Amino acid sequence: MNTVVNKHDTSVSQSLAKRYGEDRQSLVENKIAFAGPESELSIYDTYRVASRVGLGSQQLLYCGMVKGKKIMYGTGNDHGEIFLPHESFVMPPGEFVEIDFPEANEQSPTTCLTIEFSKERIETISERMRDLTTLESINHDWEYQPHIIHAHHTTDTQQLLEKLVCLFTQNHPDKEMMVDLGVSELVIRLLRQQGREILLSYSQQAPDTSGIIAAIHFLEKNLTIPLNIEQLSRHACMSRSKLYVEFKKQLGCSPGEFQQQLRIKASAEAISSGKTVTEACYDVGFNDLSHFSRRFTQFYGCSPTAYRLKHYG
Repeated sequence: MNTVVNKHDTSVSQSLAKRYGEDRQSLVENKIAFAGPESELSIYDTYRVASRVGLGSQQLLYCGMVKGKKIMYGTGNDHGEIFLPHESFVMPPGEFVEIDFPEANEQSPTTCLTIEFSKERIETISERMRDLTTLESINHDWEYQPHIIHAHHTTDTQQLLEKLVCLFTQNHPDKEMMVDLGVSELVIRLLRQQGREILLSYSQQAPDTSGIIAAIHFLEKNLTIPLNIEQLSRHACMSRSKLYVEFKKQLGCSPGEFQQQLRIKASAEAISSGKTVTEACYDVGFNDLSHFSRRFTQFYGCSPTAYRLKHYG
């Protein structure tokens, strides 16, 4: 089966419906579900504009956007959050949200997927992570903290979601074992994302907590300045090699990659708040519009112009 969860305009559930002979039963959140060990993958297509469509579950839901645009309203969020392809949100057990589908139509349905897994699986993986690693100088337990997480997919997470769709929907002889491993990896990535958010929170509230947090705080406050590893190492009170080791361990990337991620995210916020692509490019420290566009597209799965149209088109 070809990769199905990607940045292109291929409808996942339409292609699966053709393969499995499913008939479309609903114009709003038409669902195709596939069971796995202690987990379930569901793929939804919405073929018409709809508002305040309810979504809830007694298990944790990892929800990934595939195509189109939706606006989600959680508890206390009257304005809603926009979700685009290459983005996801995680709903804790028992949570309930309402969703608008402002762009859905017959020719270009809005498509998303959910992967549901049990609280017991999260607890087991949390315990293993707790035994193996900790976040430096932070009293952080790897136990999942139930709140809605809105995140952008990294390339690795996007590839994992693509792989999981294939595994859930194919009759591979090792399907159950491979789905089990893939879902476990997704949980690990979820817990790592939660840990990353905690680090970023500390960088705002207590930037002197540790060397790595001091380095994060420095990069956030000096976003447009070209990266100087020696300067960053001194700020973190670490050797150059130690700095790279700690960034990889705590954030999963190099200092340079992390700075690029901060810049791209800041540019997306600027674009969504009304700035032009050119303004956003130079405001966050890029000095080449073509290079910025390439990096943005790699990160968000669409060009800066297309991203802007999603918000203002």
